[in-house]
Amino acid sequence: MRVAITGSHGLIGSALVRSLSGDGHQVVRLVRAGADRGPGDGDEAVSWDPAGDGPRLTGVDAVVHLAGAGVGDRRWSASYKREIRESRVRGTRAIARACAGAEAPPRVLVSASATGYYGDTGERIVDESAPPGDDFLASVCADWEAAAEPAREAGIRVVHPRTGLVVAGEGGAFGRMMPLFRLGLGGRIGSGEQYWPFISLTDHIAALRFALDNHELSGPVNFTAPEPLPEREVTRVMARLLHRPAVVPAPAFALRAALGEFATTLTYSTRAVPAALTKAGFAFRHPTFEQALASVL
Repeated sequence: MRVAITGSHGLIGSALVRSLSGDGHQVVRLVRAGADRGPGDGDEAVSWDPAGDGPRLTGVDAVVHLAGAGVGDRRWSASYKREIRESRVRGTRAIARACAGAEAPPRVLVSASATGYYGDTGERIVDESAPPGDDFLASVCADWEAAAEPAREAGIRVVHPRTGLVVAGEGGAFGRMMPLFRLGLGGRIGSGEQYWPFISLTDHIAALRFALDNHELSGPVNFTAPEPLPEREVTRVMARLLHRPAVVPAPAFALRAALGEFATTLTYSTRAVPAALTKAGFAFRHPTFEQALASVL
């Protein structure tokens, strides 16, 4: 296949590029106009403006759209919350219009989303049929997915991976937590009773490849391991596998002081399960958190 990818230098994007290229597929990096170009961009790269009409997609079989301002990269000021929403909604709309307007439209658009769509669901198990939550991230995810409508209207199969916390050695939430745990400074966040949906980076890339190839998958698809864990269990496993204590909890008020409004989402409980992937026959390599963490240690 010839696959165009936005966000190709991020945690997931760079791993997907390696996976596809390693199997002989052609990758076209969609690089924001004015952005610094990284390794590999000069080989086959197309410049695009998320606030404009989108890139020209010539001879592309599939598009994977991963770009967007990092949710946990900065404190949530009013202006940064606006950037989080606009970077996703405007960028997705531009990509979807480019797909719909291509002379030979791609067969599939995989456009990222997140389990933040569900908000705080407590102990209730949620699959892809569950309604959206009522907080900021939930509204962002709903608008993010809706922005792909031009591609759907053009008859293109659209898949929205609702991604949980990606377990990776570097990058993402766990990549930022790992150094703290190695220093013996890790601990329970908030009450520790909240469920954290997770997926190993290996399984996430495999699921993306599965979504590109499986013509029966469309709409929202939870990219989460089958058994989400309470955060206290996540902490316990991290401490055991890293051979470090994790006895001092991080109370919610301290997290909010350090991280602002974003800290609230770390105390949310989202017990999301991968119903669509399971029904379609996807096999997880790391179905448990212990297996996911061990894979990157």
